Amino acid sequence: MEPQAEPKPIPLMTPYKMGASLDLAHRVVLAPLTRQRSYGNVPQPHAAVYYGQRATPGGMLITEATGVSDTAQGYTDTPGVWTAEQAEAWRPVVDAVHAKRVGIRLSPFMDYMDCHDSDPHALGLHMATKLNDHGILYLHMIEPRMALVDGRRVVPHRLLPYREAFKGTFIANGGYDREEGDKAVASGYADLVSFGRLFLANPDLPKRLELNAPLNKYNRLTFYISDPVVGYTDYPFLP
Repeated sequence: MEPQAEPKPIPLMTPYKMGASLDLAHRVVLAPLTRQRSYGNVPQPHAAVYYGQRATPGGMLITEATGVSDTAQGYTDTPGVWTAEQAEAWRPVVDAVHAKRVGIRLSPFMDYMDCHDSDPHALGLHMATKLNDHGILYLHMIEPRMALVDGRRVVPHRLLPYREAFKGTFIANGGYDREEGDKAVASGYADLVSFGRLFLANPDLPKRLELNAPLNKYNRLTFYISDPVVGYTDYPFLP
């Protein structure tokens, strides 16, 4: 009896070379997520646990939005990097995941808190094109709000013009699940796909997607509470 061939990996679990020297083992990325658990704007030890839980060999994590001054604050208890204390507090997180990468995230279609543009498409396309002049490693973009089709929310897939304009690694975000993520990678719509709420609730998300295993349900009520464990580091792993 001939040995059976290894099953072909799903597109999200295929390797990817990012830039000249980063070899990723898969294409599942942790999206940047504000969690409001950096008391006094200083990263805490539980942040290293949180990011460490979601780290995988050859995986990519993007940390939460981080303030560059005490006047650049949109929320309470978000991490900063404008003091020596804050920079030093980031070290355990970096050591836990070894993540040091430079990229840009654009959200031209967002309209949160009255932040919107009169022509978001033109703005996004201009920026995606001009970023090619600056050696940016990746461009991370968020889809417009999900559309409702036949009673089901679907990804609108409106990022292709920006993907074609930017010559580096392109990361898509916004409502993706296993099926939609696989399609995005297989079709060339995106090189990588980032996940927010699904990764928040499933610290072993790459493994669950690989195995097509059930996913933990996220709890919106704990997204932004200050507890260092509940809704942060207590989501269970697969057995």
